[in-house]
Formats: sequence, C-alpha cells, structure tokens
Amino acid sequence: MFKALSPGAIGVRADTLDQALTAAKTGGFGGVEFNSSEIADLVEAQDAQAVRARFTSAGIQPAGWGLPIDWRGSEESWHSGLEALPRLAKAAAAIGGTRVSTWIMPCSDTQEYAENRRFHIARFRPIAKILGDHGISLGLEFIGPKTLRETQKFPFIHTMQDMLDMGQEIGPNVGLLLDAYHWYTSHGTIEQLRAVTPQQVVYVHVNDAPKNVATDDQMDGVRDLPGATGVIDIAGFLQTLQSIGYDGPVTPEPFVNLSSLPSDEARLQTVGAAMNVIWERAGFS
Repeated sequence: MFKALSPGAIGVRADTLDQALTAAKTGGFGGVEFNSSEIADLVEAQDAQAVRARFTSAGIQPAGWGLPIDWRGSEESWHSGLEALPRLAKAAAAIGGTRVSTWIMPCSDTQEYAENRRFHIARFRPIAKILGDHGISLGLEFIGPKTLRETQKFPFIHTMQDMLDMGQEIGPNVGLLLDAYHWYTSHGTIEQLRAVTPQQVVYVHVNDAPKNVATDDQMDGVRDLPGATGVIDIAGFLQTLQSIGYDGPVTPEPFVNLSSLPSDEARLQTVGAAMNVIWERAGFS
C-alpha cells in the first residue's frame, strides 16, 4: 500500500498534472490522483513514456482517477460518456493508471431497491467492459450513514457485501472503493474485511469520525483527519488490508475544513503528518 493524494479532497488547488505532482511531494505522499482528460491530451501530444516519466521523476505513482461519465443522468449523457471513455481509458492505462472509481447513493426517491439495482447494473456493465478491455478496475463506493439513506424514500445498497454482490453482476473487474468512514458507519467489521480478496478492493479512502456520536447518528459530510479521534479502528483497518494483500493507494478524504491554515503547503503537510501517524499506528515503516 502507498499513501496517495487527492488534492481537492483536502482543499488544495492543483489544476495541472505538474501541480498535482508537486503537491504530492510537498505532503510526503507516494501517489496522486490525476485528471484522465488531461492525461489523454498529454499522451496524444507527447507519448505515454514521456508522461509516465513525469511521475517517475517526481517519485510519485499514478494513484487513480474518477469515473468521467454522467452515469446517473440521461441516456444521452450516459452514451456520450461511453463514447469518450475508450480514449481516456487507453491513455490512463498507458501510464499505469489502472484504478477508477465512483460513488453510489444509498437511497432513492424514485426507485425501489430492485429497480434501482437493475438500473445500476445496466449503466455500469458497458462502462466496466470498456475499462476491462484496457486492464482497468472499477471501484464502487458504498455510502454508510443511516442518516443519509433515511433522507429519501427508498433505501439502497449501503454495505460492503451488498456492493460486492452487485459488482459481481456488473463485471469481473469491478470491486470496491472502500472508505473507512463508510465501512464504520455501515457497521462493518474486521472479520468481514478479512474475507475480501485484494482484487475486490480497487481504491481506499481513510478518515475518522466525530467523537461522542452514535454510529447510526453520524452524518455523511462530517468527518475528521485520519486517526484524529480514534473512533474508527484505523490500525485494524489498514493492517487487515495489508494482510489480504491489498497493495494500492490509501487516500485521505477527511471532509474537514482546513481553510484556517495559511497555505496549501500547510494543508498538505498537516494531512501528510496525519497519514504518517496512522501508518505508524498500523506498524508500517
């Protein structure tokens, strides 16, 4: 496993690949997320080897990229995204960016569970096929908080196993974007994590939950830096991922306001230090 950065997730601006690489180095991260459209443009203007050399020179790995398709929207916008995806997937794969992810709402006001599940499978199957043709895995994020799924009429997938089950129906290259907060708020356990294969974990987010709030009362957008409160068993979470053979990115997504810090450099160093703490707690060098 390696510590990876999503600049936007901690309020850091990085509009270009070079800025993202610099930000990752500043925070002491070993990997960084990238914009697939920018990568495709760079690969076509130069070549994949030259773009990959930028990562190598910085000592940073390509961590992953967000699924650039409006799969939740209209048939037209979904099809438009499908048409553009092969170009992006080819370029990302050429530089070693073989992990892509998106999140799934745990409820709906318009679709009951079975209908909603059919919708997601139908939308994701062609996406997964295109990604798989380029050796790319798709991670689907389940959203855990009970407080969120109760805001709409019909509950939907909100646990690790249910997301894995749906992923199996979508395609062999489909697994999880596994977020520590959502694992915790869905009442996930270490024992359940031990049963997961490394191929089923595509991407990992880490964070912490507020103190003195019952699990079922936790709110989706209220989190803290990894290891900050100790509510989530982050050491057990990371140690279990290592024990099953997961070797991919571990990215902080704290949803904590760092705007009081004086600069992006300070934000990067603060979050980087939090990642170092949880690495130490897990017994990693």
